[in-house]
Amino acid sequence: MAKYREPVAVLGLGRFGSALASELVRLGTDVLAVDRDEEIVQRLSHHLGRVVAADTTSADALSEIGLADFTRAVIAIGSDQESSILTTSLVADLGVGQIWAKALSAQHAKILQRVGAHHVVLPEHDMGERVAHLVSGTMIDYLEIEPGWVLARAKPPQHIVGRSLSQSRLRSEHRVTVVSIKPQGEPSFRHADADTVLSYGDEVLVMGAAADVEGFVDSQ
Repeated sequence: MAKYREPVAVLGLGRFGSALASELVRLGTDVLAVDRDEEIVQRLSHHLGRVVAADTTSADALSEIGLADFTRAVIAIGSDQESSILTTSLVADLGVGQIWAKALSAQHAKILQRVGAHHVVLPEHDMGERVAHLVSGTMIDYLEIEPGWVLARAKPPQHIVGRSLSQSRLRSEHRVTVVSIKPQGEPSFRHADADTVLSYGDEVLVMGAAADVEGFVDSQ
């Protein structure tokens, strides 16, 4: 039996919003997709299902499409900051329990939080930061879980190869934790424990404070 997923309203169907809505649908989530541009609505209606044309800066329009019945909403409006802020405020007034909003800058993010957004994302900033770590260092992948706390995919530094994780004293010396390992030649990651021994060619998932993870990965 498919797992039930609470419906999500996605307001704004630019590149970010349409990609988000499409992925939610692929995951089996019931999505109400909304944009004021009727041409966009018509184009996306073939694969998103419930797509409506509405002015999200109008309280009456939001009430008419039943947004108050949703517990989760994403404000994915693009470059129009005024519409983004007003829409977020109106959605919050309707009592939607969890509101995600796309921001274009740190200042925009602060305003969105003040008017009711529970979670704010800065897609371009976050992606730029992620790519910078990949380009400049030895990481294979990099994900910021929350400000200052990260999960990185990397090759193990040479000084811990051939030793068990308990012998490597990663937490006491580097203040990081290796949570998973992908041995060379194997198709997927598996859990790591104190007895796990790392080899050349393995990949590891390392978690910790950003500076500590970066220092550990760079200690090749």
